[in-house]
Amino acid sequence: MKEQEFVEEVEKLGIHLTQNQLQKFEEFYQILIQENEKMNLTRITQKEEVYLKHFYDSLTLVKVLNPSQIKTVCDVGSGAGFPGIVLKIAFPDWQITLLDAREKRVNYLKNTIQQLNLQGITAIHTRAEDYAKKEREKFDIVTARAVANLKVLEELCIPMVKIHGYFIAMKSNVEEELKESKSMLKELKSKIVEIKEFYLPMENSKRSLIKIEKQEITPIKYPRSIEKIKK
Repeated sequence: MKEQEFVEEVEKLGIHLTQNQLQKFEEFYQILIQENEKMNLTRITQKEEVYLKHFYDSLTLVKVLNPSQIKTVCDVGSGAGFPGIVLKIAFPDWQITLLDAREKRVNYLKNTIQQLNLQGITAIHTRAEDYAKKEREKFDIVTARAVANLKVLEELCIPMVKIHGYFIAMKSNVEEELKESKSMLKELKSKIVEIKEFYLPMENSKRSLIKIEKQEITPIKYPRSIEKIKK
């Protein structure tokens, strides 16, 4: 996906990027490639693939939400900054929190935020289950992209979502995970309100967005430790 194709495809998502924002995407790409030589951030490094499979893919989150209604977002397991940093560039007014359990990656995220001169975005070195015990009912949107099994993610992420806010899992093919995950949603006082399946332009790989609405306060016993969740 060349830059002009990127612009055209995100326009179809209802996102209109300025030249300044496009420049920040270019700078982000350069930082990513440079830092990827020092640590394993992504196996996707070819520019057109990064624009398609990381930048565009991250922005597809808007297929299941209205950007004008969002103020606070948490990206769990942000890794190389997808979707969190991409969302911050596209929606500068959003307040975004990036969580990652690996200190090296958090240092990379902080450095990237500083180099891109992004405001209202924070990277925190913590495990999601620890953060969720302290920061409950805090975010309009909590999202996770290709991080863990959906059943695990639900318990880690939903406690952080405001009542009537959403946890949105960004997945590829998710049929088996959906079957396993539905039983836990009642415990978490939440329900699936939309499943959006689509294919990336040009290379046609499948993507799924699972939008889960939080309907009541999460019981205090959740999230459990990651070991208990996995059992």
